[in-house]
Amino acid sequence: MSVGDMLAATVPMARTLNLQFLETTPERAVVALPDQGDYHNHVGGPHAGAMFTLGESASGAIVLAAFGDQLSRAVPLAVRAEIAYRKLAMGPVTATATLGRPAAEVVAELDAGRRPEFPVTVAVRREDGAVTGEMTVVWTLRPSD
Repeated sequence: MSVGDMLAATVPMARTLNLQFLETTPERAVVALPDQGDYHNHVGGPHAGAMFTLGESASGAIVLAAFGDQLSRAVPLAVRAEIAYRKLAMGPVTATATLGRPAAEVVAELDAGRRPEFPVTVAVRREDGAVTGEMTVVWTLRPSD
């Protein structure tokens, strides 16, 4: 099962918004939010809450892709998030997430018995490529023991 399929199967909100997981690798995750009237705001674009969910879902996808091999000993959890809405978003939008620290560094902290935290940065773009939002989600790998 792909990371996108797993998230769609286990995260009801991702299914509700019909998120499309276009790319999920340890280096990058790209997730699309189709243009859907039920999730519009007062100006006809995607609602801020839908865009937050899109960005957070993209961050979760890269975390699973990068650290899926650690799930037997650690649970990935979002610790905090910040989002900035830069431009008006209209139509479909995509979120591209990247890890803010090397995965090997995060795993080394886990190996040392610590609970590592690491940022995931996300850029939300319209079809024309304009960045409409920027988000940072700080994640941790909580040891299962």
